[in-house]
Amino acid sequence: GDSHILRGVSLALGEGAALGLLGRNGMGKTTLIRTLMGYVRPASGQVLWHGPSTAVTAVTGWAPQRMVRLGLGYVPEGRGIFPNLSVRENLLMAARAGPDGRRDWTYQRVLELFPRLHERLQHGGQQLSGGEQQMLAIGRALLTNPLLMILDEATEGLAPRIVGEIWRVVAGIRASGISTLIVDRNYRAVLAHTDRAVVLEKGRIVLAGQSARLAEQPDALARVLGV
Repeated sequence: GDSHILRGVSLALGEGAALGLLGRNGMGKTTLIRTLMGYVRPASGQVLWHGPSTAVTAVTGWAPQRMVRLGLGYVPEGRGIFPNLSVRENLLMAARAGPDGRRDWTYQRVLELFPRLHERLQHGGQQLSGGEQQMLAIGRALLTNPLLMILDEATEGLAPRIVGEIWRVVAGIRASGISTLIVDRNYRAVLAHTDRAVVLEKGRIVLAGQSARLAEQPDALARVLGV
C-alpha cells in the first residue's frame, strides 16, 4: 500500500557477480526484490539495467514480464509453481532463449541438474515435497536462460539434506557465469556463496562489503541479524 519500506537503498551487481541480501524478517528484502522485478513501483529512485548488448536503461516500474525478457530469472519466496501442471509442463512452459539468444540451459540440462525431477515428470506440482518444489522453481527460472538469477529465501523450510543440495546447485549456477542475488536466513551460507553482501535493517543498508570480510564480523552480524 502506501507504506514506506525502503529508504536510500543503493546497490550494484556486476556481470557474473553474486550478491547476498541479508536482514531479519520485515526489514525490506522481499520488497526490494519485488521492486527490482516490477511488482512494486518505487515512490522515488531508479532501477538501472545494463544488458550485454544494450546501453544503461532506466527500467523503474517496468512490468515483470518486461523484466524477465531483459534476462531476470526469479525464484520467489513460496516458489510460485503451478500446482495443476505436471513437472514437465512447469518446465516446458518457461523454456526459451535468453535475451542474447543463448540456450545454454535446456530441458535436458535441468533434468541432469535435478535427477529427482526427472523421476517425477508426470507428477503434479502439488504432489511434490517442498524441496522438490524449490528444485522445480529454480529449474524453471534457469530455462529462461537468464543473465541474473534472483533467489528469495532459497532454502526456507527445507530438510537439511535438501538444503545442502540447493546450495550445491546455487554454486553451480554462480560458476556458470550467471549473476546471482541471493536471500536466505542462513547468513553463513549466503556469505560463502557470494562475492559481496548487504544487510538491511528497517529498510536501510546498515552493513555492506566483501562477503569474506563480513564473515569475519560475527558480533556485528549478530547485532543486526539477531543470531
